Amino acid sequence: MRHPSSRALTPEQLESFQNELDDLRQQVVDDLGQRDLEHIRGVINAVRYSELAGRVLLHVSFTPLGVVAGVACLSLSKILENMEVGHNVMHGQYDWTQDPALNSKRYEWDIVCAGDAWRHYHNYEHHTFTNILGKDRDFGYTITRLTAEQPWRPVYLLQPVYNVVQALTFEWGVALFGLELERAVSGKMSRQELVGRLKPFLRKAGRQLGKDYVLFPALAGVGAPKVLAGNLAANVIRNVWAYAIISCGHFTADTRVYTEEETRNESRGQWYLRQLHGSGNIEGGRRFYLLSGHLSHQIEHHLFPDIPAHRYPEIAPKVRAICDKYGQHYNTGPFLRQFGSVLKRIVKYALPIKDAKADALQSAPPSVQKTEAMVARRAQRDRKLALA
Repeated sequence: MRHPSSRALTPEQLESFQNELDDLRQQVVDDLGQRDLEHIRGVINAVRYSELAGRVLLHVSFTPLGVVAGVACLSLSKILENMEVGHNVMHGQYDWTQDPALNSKRYEWDIVCAGDAWRHYHNYEHHTFTNILGKDRDFGYTITRLTAEQPWRPVYLLQPVYNVVQALTFEWGVALFGLELERAVSGKMSRQELVGRLKPFLRKAGRQLGKDYVLFPALAGVGAPKVLAGNLAANVIRNVWAYAIISCGHFTADTRVYTEEETRNESRGQWYLRQLHGSGNIEGGRRFYLLSGHLSHQIEHHLFPDIPAHRYPEIAPKVRAICDKYGQHYNTGPFLRQFGSVLKRIVKYALPIKDAKADALQSAPPSVQKTEAMVARRAQRDRKLALA
């Protein structure tokens, strides 16, 4: 389960690696308190005030500068709500506060995708099966080929084009992704199940469309076209930003994928390694991290998904120190470099090529596979002894 530039760990080293990450997580959990609550409530207030400013400016402004300012404020509100509030709250990062407004099971975010659908296919499927081909549907979103291990189809020739469309309409792609329409088309989903998935999607989509493209434009009277266009622009800006940030999480050139076979009987330490080697960080400043919902620290997020995300920049140096101690690759880099590698990967694998050398990240050498198989057998034996 290691990255090719990482050191193979013995069972004892892997257990020690796991324990150090467990201890780090516990240190943060023990320190959670008022400043975490103040952070998320402060961001929620910023979401509300920036939305109010944006909608007022779009309604009352009749100059290009005023309209642009309105779009900017509304875009900021949507980005902060989706990235720093919605995504993180639904991960259960603030359930410990007992605040009903921060309840992960009930929170509904300002996006077309229904919260319940996201909680299942993202929180459960993606975070459990991260980068496992055939299990993690988030890897390429079932429409983009990102590794030679994925069978090539002619439609992939168009993926550089339809990824542009996906970026512009990202919230709709996220919502439709949760419907698993590929299963319906292949006959693997019953009509009853499809209807059950469509109902919450249509309900949420109707609510979002009604709010941004009917209600607020109608309130503007003769200014309806201006408000509608402004709302559309804000949604597109949010979509493109979210697409760019999220794509850097697992699609960069320096992340690897896994097979179901090599992750069978996976120990917690091996799970940590898979999250580490299947994820990538992007570097920037404090405001950049906030606007990314702290998905700038995708590695820390996948190691500790239920830790308040604003803590990730604080613990990242400690995570990296642990990785260095055990000789494990820590994938990080500037945003433009990481996103550029994603775009190159999309273009490269649109073609029917299988370059084993370029795909070195996709499989570990036999010596490593042997070591990891030994670790898996030991973990399985320990679990059996614990149950005995």
